[in-house]
Formats: sequence, C-alpha cells, structure tokens
Amino acid sequence: MELYDSGSTADLNRLADACVALLRKNRLTVTTAESCTGGMLSAKLVDIPGVSEVFQEGYITYSNKAKRRLLNVSKTTLKKYGAVSTQTAREMAIGAVFAASADIAVSITGIAGPDGGDDEKPVGLVFIGCYMNDRVTVEEHRFQGDRTAVRTQAVQSALRLLRTTILENTKA
Repeated sequence: MELYDSGSTADLNRLADACVALLRKNRLTVTTAESCTGGMLSAKLVDIPGVSEVFQEGYITYSNKAKRRLLNVSKTTLKKYGAVSTQTAREMAIGAVFAASADIAVSITGIAGPDGGDDEKPVGLVFIGCYMNDRVTVEEHRFQGDRTAVRTQAVQSALRLLRTTILENTKA
C-alpha cells in the first residue's frame, strides 16, 4: 500500500508523523545525513511534536569535504563513484548512524538541478540510504520537475524508506 502519494505538504506531514510514531512506539532513535535536500528531511521530522524523543541530530553534508569530515565517507568512494552514487549514500548512512549513536540513519544524495546533471547522472538522480540493524538499503530514484519538486520527492521517498525499514525490522 502506497501512502501519501501526492507529495503535498499535508501528505508529507502525515508520513513524517507516521515515522515519528513508529520510532516512538519502538523506542528507536534516528539521524539524517542530507546533501541535495539541505535539511528538508530533518525539518519535516522536526515539524512533528514529540520528535525530540527520537531525533538525535541531522547532518547537512553538501560538500564532499563535509561528507568526509562528518560522516567518514571515504575519499576513494567519492573519487571513484562520485558524491551522487549508491556507494556514497551507503557510506553516508553508516557514518551518520555511528556519528550520532542512533538506531537508524537516513541519507540522501543527488542532483536537484537545474544544473549539474549529465547523460550519466542526470538532474533528478537521487540515492536514498537507510541503515538499521547493521543493514543498509539504498534506493535509486529519477525524479522529475524543478529543483523544489526533486527535493520534495526525495524527502517523501526517504520518509517512505524510513517507515518501511522500521516496519521490516520491528514488530510494529
């Protein structure tokens, strides 16, 4: 069952609320590691009352240097695969969960546009990672629309992945 497909603010808020409720119910903590969304995921979570019980901290690692320094993304990974890759999303999630001592980490890295894309990595390409219980799931997305639309769709997909990950790893 797909929840909250429209991407409207109300739908995003309901999805964030569902995630926070699951985190609270299962006594889990979460952290975020964001690049192209620049804190939008963290902000959406922080909009929910009571989130302070479950939200550890968020990392906005827009530059490669920040990804390396704050999340321990390897220089080799960034050089070989680039900042927008499955490998970087994976390392961002792992780095964030350990840096914040959280139970779960969600990472987002991509190209929001309108510039920066090419044939291999077009505008709208976004990788979303989620770490829980020593396992990382990374999804590749190709979103359409302007910069705001790409970023909003990335946040919506990240919340869906967070929700799914919690449900798959708990008796929620």
